Amino acid sequence: MNRSGTEPIITSYAQAPTHTITANGVSYAYRELGPRGGIPVIFFVHLAATLDNWDPRIVDSIAANRHVITFDNKGVGASTGQVPDTIEEMAEDAYAFITALGFDAIDVFSFSLGGMVAQALVSAHPELVRKLVLTGTGPKGGKDMDKVAGTTYYDIVRAALTRSDPKEFLFFNRDTDGKRAAKAFIKRLEERAENRDAAIKIKAFRTQLKAIKTWGRGTAADLGRYTQPTLIANGDNDRMVPSVLSEDLHRRIKASELIIYPNSGHGGIFQFHEKFAPVATKFLTN
Repeated sequence: MNRSGTEPIITSYAQAPTHTITANGVSYAYRELGPRGGIPVIFFVHLAATLDNWDPRIVDSIAANRHVITFDNKGVGASTGQVPDTIEEMAEDAYAFITALGFDAIDVFSFSLGGMVAQALVSAHPELVRKLVLTGTGPKGGKDMDKVAGTTYYDIVRAALTRSDPKEFLFFNRDTDGKRAAKAFIKRLEERAENRDAAIKIKAFRTQLKAIKTWGRGTAADLGRYTQPTLIANGDNDRMVPSVLSEDLHRRIKASELIIYPNSGHGGIFQFHEKFAPVATKFLTN
């Protein structure tokens, strides 16, 4: 579908308006920016995240030349409905959203939970996805994937004790470089001053954690069937989704390349956004 129109092209995520579209009785909130036409890049967001949790430096870089769409999963942020308790159901919701927009081919940019949903989408609808970016994520049945909940709750408590954003602990190392990168990342997320999204509700958050645990304990998917060119990236010290799982994805997805950033955690792509954004942009542009 060519979503062209007379409205000006927006290339700043902080300025992108929020739209809604209904699919299967669910109203999905989404934002789009960049030039219309061609295959869009759909962003699949992380655990507990809403539209306001994407790093604008990465989104804006890709949107300079590509049509970018971010969206709230069902039951999250401004999207209606109830959060599913399996990753596979989340993938079907994403499929409903994408097809409601009229697209029959997309590229995917995903992070963390979003990467799990993206994998489930490719497994169920391989014809839909042309290129795949998997960051800070791991495969179904991956080693220690089911421990994400424990790590998450632990870091939420640590953040609360210091009145910090949990992402500072969950996404970044607690050394000098990590702390500096964490503060800068949180500041970038606050660049959008108006029409911000609603935060995820506690029940929805817990349901997402349950789905991740189920995914972690599930039977491994046959990633050898993936034919999509795939870019995999992570930090070398991911405590949420162990970095070895990125290496596992790389071994099992034949048409993949792997980037591991040094001295960084789950949010390695955000800490090294100045290096990663151009790489991801080039990968998705070719």
